[in-house]
Amino acid sequence: MNKWVWGGLVLSVGTATMAAGTQPAAAQEAAVPAQLQQLDATVERVRQQFDVPGVAVAVVKDGKVVLERGWGLRELGKPEPVQADTLFAIASNTKAFTATSLNLLAEEGKLKMDDRVIDHLPSFRMSDPYVTNEMRIRDLLSHRSGLSLGAGDLLFWPTTRYSNAEVVSRLAHVPLKNGFRDRYAYDNILYAVAQQVIEKVSGQSFDAFLQQRIFDKVGMAGTRYNADHLKPGDKAAIGHAKFDFKDLRPVAPLTWSNNAGAGGIYSSVHDLARWMNVQLAGGKLADGTPLFTEQTQQQMWQMQIPQVVPKASVPELEPARPNFAGYAEGWSLSDYRGQKLVWHTGGWPGQVSRLTLVPEQKLGVVVLTNQESGAAFNAITMSVLDAMLDAPSHDWVAAYAAGVAKAQGNADEGWAKHQAARDAKSRPSLPLCGYAGKYSDAWYGDVFVEQKAGKLRLRFGATADLVGTMEHWQHDTFIVRWDNRSLNADAFVNFSLDPDGKVREVRMQPVSSLTDFSFDFQDLLLKPNAE
Repeated sequence: MNKWVWGGLVLSVGTATMAAGTQPAAAQEAAVPAQLQQLDATVERVRQQFDVPGVAVAVVKDGKVVLERGWGLRELGKPEPVQADTLFAIASNTKAFTATSLNLLAEEGKLKMDDRVIDHLPSFRMSDPYVTNEMRIRDLLSHRSGLSLGAGDLLFWPTTRYSNAEVVSRLAHVPLKNGFRDRYAYDNILYAVAQQVIEKVSGQSFDAFLQQRIFDKVGMAGTRYNADHLKPGDKAAIGHAKFDFKDLRPVAPLTWSNNAGAGGIYSSVHDLARWMNVQLAGGKLADGTPLFTEQTQQQMWQMQIPQVVPKASVPELEPARPNFAGYAEGWSLSDYRGQKLVWHTGGWPGQVSRLTLVPEQKLGVVVLTNQESGAAFNAITMSVLDAMLDAPSHDWVAAYAAGVAKAQGNADEGWAKHQAARDAKSRPSLPLCGYAGKYSDAWYGDVFVEQKAGKLRLRFGATADLVGTMEHWQHDTFIVRWDNRSLNADAFVNFSLDPDGKVREVRMQPVSSLTDFSFDFQDLLLKPNAE
């Protein structure tokens, strides 16, 4: 996923403390260059401030790796350190690999980026016939389809039993809430379509294509397609999340094969340093041969849709606010201190990351972490950029800490408003059995409300993690508290009744503003199933 941007949006809040005694694992890495002598102190401040067990960073400049190393632990409570070759889930940083894959096929003449999607996938459907007919390959990568933020993500987030083919077929019922190519709204589901196009046109599985056409050629020997492809001996970091936004604990690895085009790759800063140098060299590999042409490179970095630049969430983050922002093909675009940035972030249960390129300076920095704190990777990235660009120093750790505090304050204020509006003395209109039953949404599928031991339980039919107990909130509204407390996605469940007192439909929305947008409950319209 991709929640963290220049304005300091973060998912991780709370007060859990780091385990003591974790030290940088630097013995195997090169000496720190002069510009980055303060990086050790900065990273350790970040780890303490934002409760991050482990961090890995690589910096490249002028075709050379000037730093690649790790700090902290792969997993809390265990001694293995984070190092340059430690593997992390890079999540939406995968999107640039998907975009590259399509462009490689375009270079071979097997498709054109402006081909209609239906010319390659005749069964492809959006919920509007016009959009179906006019959607181009390039549109799959650019977040301008008319889908709303995160629309359809519940088809694969958290892990579902749906196949990639089922995800793409269900897209036909995901509602469009904006005009086609009218505005930017980040989505993941169209990258599932991109994955299908790659497989159909190339005649290879997506994992085989990535391995043969990109990983092997770039020299990314340690990089894996997803968690299922990790090998014995791979040094993979374990993700950590704040359960109930408070208690830091490890979370189970996630595999996302049904939308691998949007996220899923596991990689290290060692391998991603090679990837950054290929990007900064206009597509040339280390031996000078092209992975793709410079023309293709520029096309992938060409803005496809502009973004509105919001105000900084706190004054301390104002220096990070760009003059422009937009999205290209699998890459975000903006500027910083007069330099164009080409970058992306990745959000995954327990692991988040950022990769940033400064093309005119042949500079790149990647930050991988094993905790859900966008503030952490942003603070490190901005500190490195300032150092390498010889810019005035700014306390980015304090700035992003202020952003976290503001986000938490907004969430607390939102909850207080819900409480103030609540009629706590109200009672449900129906006995609990009147709400129980099977409900269906046109794009997600079946959701079950079951009465057990005097309580209502909500269960999403295709998602093992979305099971929880419903607590009465007021009138015909309940709150579902998920059994998996690492999700941080409790939601209001509102039952609307018809004139005869029967449930007509059910709507949902997250309780907290800190809930990841990929829990797109707001797009569900659950109808009672006659069965």
